[in-house]
Amino acid sequence: MSPDDLSSRTLRFVNVAHALDHFVLLIYPTAVIAIASQTGLGYGELIGLATGAFVAFGLCSLPMGSLADRFGRRNMLAVFFFGYGLSCFGVASAATPTAFAIWLCVLGLASAIYHPVGSTMLVTHARRLGHDLGINGVWGNFGAASASGATALLATTLGWQAAFVVPGLVCLACGTAFVAMVPGDGDGEARKAGGAAIIPVTRPMALLAMFGVAIFAGGITFNVTTISLPKVIDEGVGQALSLTLIGSIATAVFVFGALTQLLMGRLVDRFGLPSLFLGLSVLQPLGLGLAAASSGPLLLLGLVLAIAAIYGQVVINDAMIARYVPAHQRAKAYSLRYFVGFTASGFVVPLIALLHDRGGFGLVLGTAAAFGGLIWVAAFGFYRLVRSDAQPVLAAAA
Repeated sequence: MSPDDLSSRTLRFVNVAHALDHFVLLIYPTAVIAIASQTGLGYGELIGLATGAFVAFGLCSLPMGSLADRFGRRNMLAVFFFGYGLSCFGVASAATPTAFAIWLCVLGLASAIYHPVGSTMLVTHARRLGHDLGINGVWGNFGAASASGATALLATTLGWQAAFVVPGLVCLACGTAFVAMVPGDGDGEARKAGGAAIIPVTRPMALLAMFGVAIFAGGITFNVTTISLPKVIDEGVGQALSLTLIGSIATAVFVFGALTQLLMGRLVDRFGLPSLFLGLSVLQPLGLGLAAASSGPLLLLGLVLAIAAIYGQVVINDAMIARYVPAHQRAKAYSLRYFVGFTASGFVVPLIALLHDRGGFGLVLGTAAAFGGLIWVAAFGFYRLVRSDAQPVLAAAA
């Protein structure tokens, strides 16, 4: 197989894996509505069972870069496909709160593989960095967007177990095809734009601190919004809505995130990352604040703005590492980036349950808006540091 063919196949499977990663992880937040109606357990109690999944999603991302360097990125992505499929079957078989918690934790462990490994594979084989990051982001957003609608449809027609079994079968099929069609890691670095020259740094620690704050706060806003979105729509738009309609509205909101990622992918190839970072960061506190203070159409508008900014920010973050971190350190850098973002967000699940019980989703979204404001502060600090330097800055300090 030629290097170009290997890169093309690799990029296709990395994109599919990104869609599955977000789809499967967001099955439970919608399925829990159907599970609650069958078990009689409250939403707060059931959603709390997913804490282990999201904590594992963050904590276990840290060693994945090192494991990929040792065992190969292709092999680790194969483990992701098969591990995700089997863990879906495990959740579908759960009949007690303890079983749900255990299998959701296993699912989170499998999900932790994708971002550190898949992001490194993506930027290694990318032909046009911004374009390919944007496309990959759309695949991930498509997974997140379709999770609510597809889960609601499967749960209402075939039962909530089918909402896990069907995606599990898809994961196993994709893993089998991936192993058969992608024989190794390859290396597109020397030939492709993904291997563009690294931007030099003069104050790496200061820039790394600003970037780290944004990653931490972004992990909070990302998961507060994506996990609670179906229930926010259920309570904020209309109590009489069916589960299928709730899922469809949630899907429509996520579509705007996909459009933003396409736009950001194009802009990354044309403009400076610090300026894009600052401009986009304004929308998170604006959208989340509007959603927290309103209901009906205004709430949906706020959610659209927030989701667009949150998913656009993912493209910016990954592009920063690709442009500022040397190739031999990228796997570890992506592991650290997702460890900070996803570990912080892993504690969002009990936070949602606590805040929802005390003040409803107005308090949940208002808290998320405060973290969105922190992202803007970090982006502003990042931008000012870059402007005050003679050279563009972020770090190869990964």
